[in-house]
Formats: sequence, structure tokens, C-alpha cells
Amino acid sequence: MRKPQIDYTAVFRALPGMVALLTPDLVYADANDDFLRLAGRTLEQLLGRYIFDVFPENPNDPAAAGMRETRASMLRVVATGERDTMALLRYDIEDPQRPGVWREHYWSPVNAPVLGSDGRVALVVHRVEEVTELFHARGGPNGDSRARVLEAELYTRARELQQVNERLRQAHAREREVALALQAAMLPAPGPTGPHEAAVRYRPAVGALNVCGDWYDLVDLPGDNLAVAVGDVVGHGLAAAGVMGQLRSALSAACRVADGPAQAVEALGLYARFVDGAEATTVVTTFIDWDSHTITYSCAGHPPPALVRLDGTVVFLDQATDPPLVARPEHLPRPQARTPFAEGDTLVLYTDGLIERRDEDIDTGLGRLADSLTHHRHAAPETLADVLLAELLPSTGNTDDTALIVLRL
Repeated sequence: MRKPQIDYTAVFRALPGMVALLTPDLVYADANDDFLRLAGRTLEQLLGRYIFDVFPENPNDPAAAGMRETRASMLRVVATGERDTMALLRYDIEDPQRPGVWREHYWSPVNAPVLGSDGRVALVVHRVEEVTELFHARGGPNGDSRARVLEAELYTRARELQQVNERLRQAHAREREVALALQAAMLPAPGPTGPHEAAVRYRPAVGALNVCGDWYDLVDLPGDNLAVAVGDVVGHGLAAAGVMGQLRSALSAACRVADGPAQAVEALGLYARFVDGAEATTVVTTFIDWDSHTITYSCAGHPPPALVRLDGTVVFLDQATDPPLVARPEHLPRPQARTPFAEGDTLVLYTDGLIERRDEDIDTGLGRLADSLTHHRHAAPETLADVLLAELLPSTGNTDDTALIVLRL
């Protein structure tokens, strides 16, 4: 059966309902026939023009907010790459045949992104349902007054709900800024690691609250050895940032006095039982002994570190895996395992945001990480860290934050 030849331009023109395409600068790129008919404009009057130059706010209505709300919705789409459904709004339009005469309109708009090959928003789809007739009189010149009152009340409640949602969004945005500042203060750049290059990265998630559960740490040990750890607190926002700071500090102290990573993680687990919000935290800790060229590690529910050998072989350190912190009602010793390394190998620790996707098995993400590490194994740690984030994280941003450490052994 031959694939039908579809004229998508003709389909766009014939789409039922008002649909327009705008650039990220909110300039009209196209509009379908229903949009032109119901808006009372020609395509020539729209193309290449800023949307609010064509449809300004009604200057005779000081309470008008349709332009501000529509612009805010479209800019959110451009910034986030996500669809934005607006509450019902009133947006008066000047009669093109009678300048200075404004016609009352009620719209139910949805704005959606069209992504380009680079993953950025290339166009904004602006779809509008014209519901003005619902607010016009019924059954005669004066209409059904009771229905009109009910409709007006519904419209008022919808506007109030939209205003509440906007205030919540602004509050979440402020919390995100504070949480990111706190995160930056608690995750400084690594100190000197002798002749061994190290790179660390933290990439916050897309969204107002999905930030601040992940951490990394590098701790000097006796004998010029090194402990490297990453962890992930369940939860987001300021509460998760506070828990993260407590657990990071506790593990750093435990590593300095413990005989090995298992004992350090065991001590952290005991401490976590007395920290609200620490339940189900995952963490992996590695102790690196430069003299014996060995890595001793212990993992509490966390994705396994990756050891990249000079020949490109990738070994996942998964022989000492245990449940997350506070996941068991009783306290039990943690396991640990040891593996050798050669000078020039690379150790990579990361949180699940780097590899996990909701629509695929975790082994797929681990395989993607292994392929990238093999291909770029000769890159310096700073370069490799940037490459991993660029290749493995979605171009539109991830829904979970990501911490990453790359250490050249």
C-alpha cells in the first residue's frame, strides 16, 4: 500500500478552530482560515508582525489583562519547551472596519511548542477556542439573564484560579532560586587531588521544585588517599537541600574515621534514621588507594560507579550493592568490594538523573553511558564531564537533577 501524499499546508489551513504559528519572539509565522475569519484579519495583516501590535489591549478597559496573560503563557512555552493551557480569558479586539470600536471576545487558549533539530523551541502553536457566544444573550435581545450571571461567575472564578496559580508559580520560582543558591554553597569545586585530575558537575532539573536532592563529595584520607562519593535524597526543593547538606557533611566526617566505605555508609545509615526526609536516600562511596591501585566501594541503592579502562572497557562496580538508607527496619552491616585499577583509568560517579528515563529500562541508560565513556575515554575529565552531560541528558532538560564526578586515576 502506497503511503498517501499529504498536503500539510492544506491540512493546516482547514484545521477546525483558530490556530496560529508564532516565532519565539512572538511574531506571526502563519495562521489557519478559522483564525483569520474569527479574528477579522487577513494573512497579510499578520505575517511578520508582533502579536500584540496586531491585537493590543483594549485601552478603554483599565482592568484588561488578556495581553499580559497571553504573553506570559507564550514566554513560558519558549522558556520551558512545555505546553501551557490558559484559563478562560476575555480579550477584546478592535473592529478592523471601525477603528476605535472594540468587540468583546472570550477565548480558551492553549500554547504549545514545536521543537527544532537543536531541541529548542522553533515555533509556538497558538490554538484558541472562541467561546464568546456562551457569554452573549440567549433567547432574544436580552437573553437568559440567569445563564449570563452564571457564566460571568464561572469566568470570574476561572480568572481567580489563574491568579492563584500564577502566585504559586512565582513562589515556586523564588524557592528554586534560594534552593539553587544553597546548593551552590554546599557543593563547592573540588580541592587539590594531587596529580589526578577531577571534574565535578551539578545540573538542576527543569521545573520550579525539581532541584537540590543530589550531592557529590571528594574527601582526603590518611596516606594521601581519596574518598569519592555521590548521593541522592528523595524529594525536591529547600527541604531536600537541607537534608542533602546534613547527609553530605555526615558522610564526609564518617569517611575520615572509617576503616572502609562500608563502615562509612553504615554510620551514615544510622545517622539518617534521625533525620526527617532522609528515608530512601541512595549513596555510593569509593575509597581509592593509590599505593595498591585499588578501589574499595560500597553502594546503598545507588547506580554503580563506572570504571573506564585504557582499552575502552567499562566495568560497573556493582558487587557491593545494598538497599537505600533507612530502607530496612533493622540495622545491618553494609557490604563492600574491591577492584584494581591501572594508572590512566577513569572513575565516574553519577546520580540517576544522568541515566534513568521514565520510558526505558535502566540497563538502556547504563549501556548509553558505557558507549559514551568508551568513545571519549581519552578526553580530559573536564571535557569528559561536559560531553557526558551533553550526550546523555535530554536536550530539552531533564526532570531530575544530576550530579557527576569524573576522576582520572
